[in-house]
Amino acid sequence: MTSLETAAREILVIDSRPGAPFACDMTGAPDTPQDRLAEYGRLFAHALVGRERRSDSVEFRFASKVGVAEWVADLARREAACCPFFSYRVTADGDHVIWRTGSDGGAEAQVMLDELHELPDHCAEGIDGYFARLAQRGVSITSPAPRQFRIQEFDPARSQALPGKKSSGCGC
Repeated sequence: MTSLETAAREILVIDSRPGAPFACDMTGAPDTPQDRLAEYGRLFAHALVGRERRSDSVEFRFASKVGVAEWVADLARREAACCPFFSYRVTADGDHVIWRTGSDGGAEAQVMLDELHELPDHCAEGIDGYFARLAQRGVSITSPAPRQFRIQEFDPARSQALPGKKSSGCGC
């Protein structure tokens, strides 16, 4: 743990649910998948200052503007409700609000984390674009019911990271 992490104030910690399938269930959510991606886009445009892909997580750093910590924590809670296969941690250090989403899962989790890391560049493409990018990486998604999505097939041979940066500042 770095000195920055020890000085950070914990806002939210939600552990992954053991044995949770790689599935997203938004049936009880107040928003739709398209609404959620649009909200990510607004949050990124408003306050994202950096991101980092770590071996087991993605970390977004946001400017500590008025209301950003509450916005990030609310969005992280909603993500945890529909995608319990990840863990979520939101901290504040004065200058930044840091949102870390992680998993100790295998290759499927890594592909999902890779796509989360790239989301600031692609959220305007909506849910169809998200699923198309996952398909390029060997992940086939099915929707057994409205607002529910599951990994139907996973081809680990195609799961290698797509070309691009693993760490960046945000230009969105």
